[in-house]
Amino acid sequence: MTRLVALVAAMQIAAIAVAAENSSPMPVDNPFLIESPLPYHLPPFDKIKDEHFVPATEVGMQEQLKEVDVIAANAEKATFDNTVVALERTGRLLDRVQRTFSNLNAADTNPTRQKIETELAPKLSAHHDAVLLNSKLFARIQELYSNREKLGLDPESSYLLERYYKDFVRAGAKLSDSDKEKLKKINAELATLQTKFDQNVLKEKNASSIVVDRREDLAGLSDNQIAAASAAAKDEHKEGKFVLRLQNTTGQPLLGSSQNRALRERIMQASLSRNSKGGPFDTREIIIRTAQLRAERAKLLGYENHAAYQLEDQTAKDVSTVNKLLADLTVPAVANARREAADMQKIVDQEKGGFQIASWDWDFYSEKVRKARYQFDESDVRPYYELNHVLVDGVFFAAGKLYGLTLKERHDLPVYQPDVRVFEVYDADGQPLALFLGDYYARPSKRGGAWMTAYVQQSGL
Repeated sequence: MTRLVALVAAMQIAAIAVAAENSSPMPVDNPFLIESPLPYHLPPFDKIKDEHFVPATEVGMQEQLKEVDVIAANAEKATFDNTVVALERTGRLLDRVQRTFSNLNAADTNPTRQKIETELAPKLSAHHDAVLLNSKLFARIQELYSNREKLGLDPESSYLLERYYKDFVRAGAKLSDSDKEKLKKINAELATLQTKFDQNVLKEKNASSIVVDRREDLAGLSDNQIAAASAAAKDEHKEGKFVLRLQNTTGQPLLGSSQNRALRERIMQASLSRNSKGGPFDTREIIIRTAQLRAERAKLLGYENHAAYQLEDQTAKDVSTVNKLLADLTVPAVANARREAADMQKIVDQEKGGFQIASWDWDFYSEKVRKARYQFDESDVRPYYELNHVLVDGVFFAAGKLYGLTLKERHDLPVYQPDVRVFEVYDADGQPLALFLGDYYARPSKRGGAWMTAYVQQSGL
């Protein structure tokens, strides 16, 4: 079996190397050449280097276009297997490298990866258009879709066919050739703008830290928060000071604990003014141009506006439904906010604060209201939020109770960051299912928020 695996791997390398030789160079030591031999095809993070991404992506795009051309040029009558299933099998190399790159770039970016992202964004946009705007390929999908009731498909296959048809139509497959060219230009520029926007948001966040000179100005912050501020100052060569780093989210957690009102205002203003105060990271022009292009694309595709285009494929379906929902929520939401503000203002007045509640006071005084009204103090439950306690005794425990899953940590597999933890997931009968990678800590190289995504998708094809 070992010899067979080695032989198959060698044949894969040889085949892809020949393809690379006929197109753009891709060194044979590129780890993306073959499917990862690690459990569950986990990317070999210890072998992947930044210089591997561009050549692997370019060869991956070329391979997929050749695969698509074969499907589109098939002289046989279109069937679900020779069209939809065949299309599902295309682009394995491209999927492999792009999933790895996009995840790493989001979770642990660096200047080199940002340059790669900028370089590849319009190329990938053009590649996706080359697939989705392929008229011969769409003709086969349209033929299948038009006769879908006669194909005898199971529900899963029927949904997949419908999904492909809608994706092609929404991508512009029914447009004239001239309009397709217009669409390609719009998509390429949008891809470049989106990349620039995302990078500027992260750079501005990292450049918007608040420097505090005195420890006493950090009153209300926990020892861990103060220690983190001190460590951040050392990282920025500002020893003896404290650096409060903004979170790349709408809210800033420190606003709920800082007793220093002037500091709270500084944090709030720094957060609200991100990417809108001039300089190299300002995103206002990017946003305006993006809105213009989205409107143009929507009109080109037959929609009144970008919102209509986006919502057609979502639960709400149309703009009027969303507007009605927002209108129905507005009156009670505003009334509730006013009641909350009045409750907080009472506490300010009782403490003889001498000021009107402002946005930077909201989180801090809402905590005081909760404590006064419900005898609830956030600090009392904070010890229970220790990561391992939440993860093992909370999330994993619930997964076991609800779905019979168990997770066992593995320390023998490569990771892309020392903080990343790897768990193997087992079904109720003890059968191994997958690997779960947890990356829980914020860092300057990581985009904000919380998200989940896949490095490897399950496929039975």
